[in-house]
Amino acid sequence: MKVILKLEEALLFLLGFFLFMKMELAWWWFFALLLAPDIGMLGYAFGNKIGAITYNLFHHRGLAILFYLVGVSLKSPILQLTGIILFSHCAMDRIFGYGLKYQKGFRFTHLGEIGKKNG
Repeated sequence: MKVILKLEEALLFLLGFFLFMKMELAWWWFFALLLAPDIGMLGYAFGNKIGAITYNLFHHRGLAILFYLVGVSLKSPILQLTGIILFSHCAMDRIFGYGLKYQKGFRFTHLGEIGKKNG
């Protein structure tokens, strides 16, 4: 099952790249911006609770889709780009086992504890 879930995330990542390629930007911008959502980790400087909240805001697939759809509806390339990058980053993170965070610490995610063998 783990392989199937990773394959699903890989296909979602490719969907994000496909949507990005529909924009009028050079392809390399996709990879240049791909790690930008990790700025949400800065919240951990203020403790686990704030860190989990900020991290999860920047790593929530539903929020990414909302940004993209609002961008399409308002014809706003920057909102579309934000949604695509957030969406693709989420897929990439989940391929590697990084999920949304619980407030008890950075390594505790909805996909299991980071650093522990999970099946």
